[in-house]
Amino acid sequence: MFDIGFLELLIIGVVALLVLGPERLPKAARTVGLWIGKIKRTVSGMQRDISAQLEAEELRQKLDEQQKKLDASLHQVKQDVERYAEPDPVDTARTPPDTTATDKASPQPTDDRARLDAALAERRDEASGAPEAHREASAASDKDPSPR
Repeated sequence: MFDIGFLELLIIGVVALLVLGPERLPKAARTVGLWIGKIKRTVSGMQRDISAQLEAEELRQKLDEQQKKLDASLHQVKQDVERYAEPDPVDTARTPPDTTATDKASPQPTDDRARLDAALAERRDEASGAPEAHREASAASDKDPSPR
């Protein structure tokens, strides 16, 4: 703090003894010590406050940087999702197929749906432990009566 050596302290002590006298010197030294203690506590409190403010500012900057990174990655993910969600330009340029010709050639979707429903019902029955007769009855009713 101050660059005061032993010789300077000795000179200050002798002058204080001559000016104040031996009766008032201990009381004055105690008062000076209390003032110095108060000053040191005040200075250290200020230093703590300043360092706390600096740390808070650093944290704010780090949080801002992290927020920017998160926003950028969120924006990138959003763009990726939108890109995958958009239909391909090749698919939209195609003309829709003629539905009248394909309906006659392909099996009807209702037959596929009925088969799926029957398979799901059979699996549910197997999982629940339904009797064998019930399964056979449901399988017999699901068969197509027309020969193939």
